[in-house]
Amino acid sequence: MSIITSRRVLLGTAIAAPALLGRAAQAQTRLRWAHVYETNEAYHTQALWAAQQIQQRTQNRWAIEVFPASALGNEPTINQGLALGTVDMIYTGVAFAGATYRPIAITNAPYVLRDFEHFMAYRESDLLRDMMAGYSRQTNHQALALTYYGERHVTANRSVMRPEDMRGMKLRVPQAPLFLMFTRSVGANATPIAFAEVYLALQQGTVDGQENPLPTIQAKKFYEVQSHISLTAHITESLLTIVSGNTWRRLNDADKGVFTEVLREASTRATNEIRQAELVLPDWFTAQGKTVQRPDRAAFRAVAQPLHNDSAAGAGWTREHYDRLQAIASRAG
Repeated sequence: MSIITSRRVLLGTAIAAPALLGRAAQAQTRLRWAHVYETNEAYHTQALWAAQQIQQRTQNRWAIEVFPASALGNEPTINQGLALGTVDMIYTGVAFAGATYRPIAITNAPYVLRDFEHFMAYRESDLLRDMMAGYSRQTNHQALALTYYGERHVTANRSVMRPEDMRGMKLRVPQAPLFLMFTRSVGANATPIAFAEVYLALQQGTVDGQENPLPTIQAKKFYEVQSHISLTAHITESLLTIVSGNTWRRLNDADKGVFTEVLREASTRATNEIRQAELVLPDWFTAQGKTVQRPDRAAFRAVAQPLHNDSAAGAGWTREHYDRLQAIASRAG
């Protein structure tokens, strides 16, 4: 190789190296936020808002791409992805987080929360902070915010007014063991099915019914293939916003503060949207020709409460956790 050619190669390498390093550095700032919800739901729109705010407030050091509607997998998959490095951030139901730190799933026990005000008081409590800290110690991932998902209600193609109306019903439930506590309490046959597959399962009659909050029933169009919506409010559901341990350790202290502040603000914004939506949706479903029923919640609560601290039924918390939760006074509406 001639001296001139050698110089050209060296010069080309010298010019290319900073560009390659720049692209590598840029790639390292890109994060993947995965969830299973639709693009028109508050969880997704507020995730987009949070991504924009984080990029702006960190002077473009962190660019977050949000992957909705199970694009990167169902809930068990994206939870595993935190450790595998395939995702950096997720929304996940507390029951799924409970697969690795069981106490944090306590609020998914049927009727363990009295109402929305009880949930909101728990959301601001020392107990939740202790639960999040326990989850982080167990997994090395950082749980940062708790978002209201809504009161879960039963849909079916028949009337459901009392627990015995569900006896033998094939009920789709999420793929997390704690949901079996509700089906066990009413004598239904639990059928775990991935979220993205529920509509088809209802349409084809693989299951008789499902249970979800009203905004989800609307967004996923489950009402199109179900005639009755029974307002059981058996679980007051919530989602955790979690950042993987590897990603969290890459943030400096200032950026950790930004992530925490923005993600909690997004959580509050989504919580308010979901609460407002579920208050008006019963009338909307009625206008769509659906039968909206108000069942005997006291009867449902009576069969659920004996299972609250039964480990065979899925309880993974201590009696102290349970008593602390019950002692939390509801926040004034």
